[in-house]
Amino acid sequence: MRDFSGKIAVVTGGGSGIGRALVQALTAEGCSVAMCDIREADMLETVRLAEKTAVQGVRISTFVADVAQEKETLAFRDHTGEQHETDHVHLLFNNAGIGGGGSMINTPRAEWDRTFAVCWFGVYYNARAFLPMLLKAPEAHMINVSSVNGFWASLGPQTSHTAYSAAKFAVKGFTEALINDFRNNAPHVKASVVMPGHIGTNIAINSILAYAPAERQQEEIKAYAEAFRDNGLPPAEAAKIILDGVREERWRILVGPDAVALDKAVRAHPEEAYEHGMADLVARAMAGG
Repeated sequence: MRDFSGKIAVVTGGGSGIGRALVQALTAEGCSVAMCDIREADMLETVRLAEKTAVQGVRISTFVADVAQEKETLAFRDHTGEQHETDHVHLLFNNAGIGGGGSMINTPRAEWDRTFAVCWFGVYYNARAFLPMLLKAPEAHMINVSSVNGFWASLGPQTSHTAYSAAKFAVKGFTEALINDFRNNAPHVKASVVMPGHIGTNIAINSILAYAPAERQQEEIKAYAEAFRDNGLPPAEAAKIILDGVREERWRILVGPDAVALDKAVRAHPEEAYEHGMADLVARAMAGG
C-alpha cells in the first residue's frame, strides 16, 4: 500500500502520542481516520490539530472506548462503519497501551491485570472486531504496536517489568503468526509489528495518574513522567518511520536508534540480555560496535 490517499484507517489510542501523530500524518495524506481513546477531550484535540493539515474531504471520527473491553471494541467497529459509511477499512493501527504492572510479587494484581489487558487484549479484541472489514477491502494492513520490551523483557536489572513485557511479547508473537495466516488465507492483507524504543509520549504520565496514590502523583509526574515525555523520539518522527514501514510492507518495524541498538545487542548477546553489562552492549551497538 504505497498510497494512503482515499483509504480508511482505524487508530486506537488516537488521543495522544504516536496515535495522535499517526492521525495527523494519515489525514495530511488524504486518509480518513476512525480513532478511539478513553479520553474524549484528548481526541478532540487530535481532531483540532489534524484538521490544520488534513486534505479536504477526509473524515475524522472519534469514539470513547476502553480497548480492554471487547463489547466496547465491537461498538467502536460499528460506529466506524456508520460514520464512514463503509463496510471495509484498509488500515488498522492497534496502538493503544499503558504502562504498569511491574512485579508479579509486589504489584497489586488489579494493576498487573489492567496493564496486560490493555496492551494485549486491546490488540486482540480490535484485531477480531475489525478483521471482517479488513478482509472486505481490496488491500489491507494490520499494524500492531509492540515495543522493544516485546523482545527484551526488562527496563534494566534493577527494575521489575513483567505485565507490560509479557503483553508486548504476546503482541509480537501474534503478529508474526499472522504473516503466514494472512499469506495462506487472505493474501491481500499484510501484518506488521512495530517495536518502538523511547518515544516522547504521555504514557508514563497516564500510567501514574491511573495507578499512583494521589500523594505520589505530583512528585512523580514532575520528576519522571514529564522527563520521559520530553526526552524521547518525537511522536511525529515515530509515525513517519511506521508509515514508511507500512509502505514498504516490512513486517518488522523498529522505531528509534535505541530500538535498533537494543535489538542488535540482544541478538548478539542473548545470554547477557538481563545482566548488568547490557547497558554497555547497547551503547556499543549505538556507536556502531
